[in-house]
Amino acid sequence: MMQNVHLAPEADEDDLYSGFNDYNPTFDTEDLENDVAFQQAARTSHGRRPSVTAKIPGTSASRPLATGFGDGVARPMTAVHAAGYTKAAMRGSSFDPLGQARGPAPPLEMKNSDSSEEKIRQLEKKVNELVEESCIANSCGDLKLALEKAKEAGRKERVLVRQREQIATPENINLDLTYSVLFNLASQYAANEMYAEALNTYQVIVKNKMFSNGGRLKVNMGNIYLKQRNYSKAIKFYRMALDQIPSVHKEMSEQMKKAFQKLIAVPLEVDYDDKYISPNDDPHTNLLIEAIKNDSLRQIERERKSMAEEYIMTAAKLIAPVIETSFAVGYDWCVEVVKASHYVELANDLEINKATTYLRQQEFNQALETLKMFEKKDSRVKSAAATNLSFLYYLENELAQATNYADLAVNSDRYNPAALTNKGNTVFANGDYEKAAEFYKEALRNDSSCTEALYNLGLAYKKLNRIDEALDCFLKLHAILRNSAQVLHQIASIYEVMEDPNQAIEWLLQLISVVPTDPHVLSKIGKLYDNEGDKSQAFHYYYESYRYFPSNIEVIEWLGAYYIDTQFCEKAIEYFERAALILPTQVKWQLMVASCYRRSGNYQKALEKYKVIHRKFPENVECLRFLVRLCTDMGLKEVQEYMTKLKKVEKLKEIREQRIKSGRDGSARSRREGNAGGDASYIDPLGPQAERPKTAARKRTEEDDFADEELGEDLLPE
Repeated sequence: MMQNVHLAPEADEDDLYSGFNDYNPTFDTEDLENDVAFQQAARTSHGRRPSVTAKIPGTSASRPLATGFGDGVARPMTAVHAAGYTKAAMRGSSFDPLGQARGPAPPLEMKNSDSSEEKIRQLEKKVNELVEESCIANSCGDLKLALEKAKEAGRKERVLVRQREQIATPENINLDLTYSVLFNLASQYAANEMYAEALNTYQVIVKNKMFSNGGRLKVNMGNIYLKQRNYSKAIKFYRMALDQIPSVHKEMSEQMKKAFQKLIAVPLEVDYDDKYISPNDDPHTNLLIEAIKNDSLRQIERERKSMAEEYIMTAAKLIAPVIETSFAVGYDWCVEVVKASHYVELANDLEINKATTYLRQQEFNQALETLKMFEKKDSRVKSAAATNLSFLYYLENELAQATNYADLAVNSDRYNPAALTNKGNTVFANGDYEKAAEFYKEALRNDSSCTEALYNLGLAYKKLNRIDEALDCFLKLHAILRNSAQVLHQIASIYEVMEDPNQAIEWLLQLISVVPTDPHVLSKIGKLYDNEGDKSQAFHYYYESYRYFPSNIEVIEWLGAYYIDTQFCEKAIEYFERAALILPTQVKWQLMVASCYRRSGNYQKALEKYKVIHRKFPENVECLRFLVRLCTDMGLKEVQEYMTKLKKVEKLKEIREQRIKSGRDGSARSRREGNAGGDASYIDPLGPQAERPKTAARKRTEEDDFADEELGEDLLPE
């Protein structure tokens, strides 16, 4: 029987997909009639088996099939089932390893937008959006819109709360959302100065015990009462807010103190400097000490000690103002703790920091008292304190005291660069620039990075007219302080003194990049461009200066004159009116305004302006002369009135001049005697008009007092 069994050839074992078209002849039903063994088995009772029912793919049909032979043949085991090669496929089903025959997946279930939970989520989202829109409107300055959005958010939030209460327990209410809506509404009421409504809304938050941080809003209520000048209630609410501060905040100062004490208790593990001092004159010992005095281990010790001192000083500066009722008491506590530790030398530095803090708070007397306590300390601390005292007296312009303390600082520590710089400042203030320069140079020899000494040395050289050396100092300083406005200004100033305007402009432009809104620097650039003849650039920088500081008379005058030169008298009026507003007692600027009206052809406006000037300055001769001229040209009857006033004013002016020159030659009187008519000639405060092109206009034959005046613009041909 075995000769009819053919197994798959061994040569194809490496090919995973080979042999699927081959089949075992044992299962070939077409030759069963000629199979002697099968026919013999079918005739015996052994071969009478129950009929095989159909099996569903994926059940026990996947088990190996056993035949009725004693040594039944098993199918070879393969991975065909996982790839879709099942018995059903052999019976004619299509190859479908991905299960595509099953059709597309059923569609996703649509979200039910009508559910109560979904409605609540959408409403909550809308409330948040309204709160955000209200805040954005407030930041943009639209306070009315911000309040409307806040009110709408409040209405929707109440609807949301009612809906939540209907379908859930009260514990599920979003308290954070309620708090934010109420807080925003109160803030918008306060911003719109609706203080009663704001206070009522704050009260709703404060009285609700479910808001854990509501008590802090009593500060906001106190601020509102402060704006209403209700100081007693403001103080009451501020105190209530303080009483409701959690205990953790009150305990914070104690925690800071404990942390500071732990910090200074950290062992430094650095030997003292005594071991680097030779106890005797033993050459071998001295050589050894010199070798280890500056070795790498000693440098590590110095770095560790410096780092520890820096940490302690920084911590003391941070906690001193907040651990006690005042920063002075806080500093005193830190000093006492430091004195009890092995960082005793830092106590004096803390005291000096305390004095510096007094200076920052402009409490100069307290700073002086604190610093004067160091006059009997050791030399290093005494020098630092005396330097600060000298600087204080220097600022108060008490040069004698400043000099005394500067001398004390230098004598206490000759190698203190700050003390030497301060001493140089006192000498500089007394006008001895050469000696001041010597102190500055000595300070630089002790500390080459002392920028104050280098800057002051440049100023001293500038005063001594040693321009090249001054420029060298400021250029060195510029390499250290790249964006120092003062250094850039000094370099530009020196180039201007050296008559190099191009370099001066270049450095001033660098300065503008650092301080772009400085009006004085802008006007300086404009002046340099004007001197170079570049009117357009000069106008640009003068105008920028005017934009940032519209009260500089020199800039205003230049801009007005620029528009006069360019024949735009109407634009010049704006600048001269501002000058008249700044200096209302000077008639010059008002006369310029009137002259601009006259030059632009607006004679009626000019006449009205001259009349206003005459009422304010009735004895101004120039104003009366212009009035006489305008009234004559316009044919007005007031000309005689102004002529009479002009004569009276000139007579008074003549009498005054006679009194002044009473002891001198009386020729002035003889020149004016017999002068029946007033002198109506005048000098235009804007200067002579630009020369007009010659025209074919008929020359006037009648001569009058104004024959030398050029034709008005209205008389020129079209």
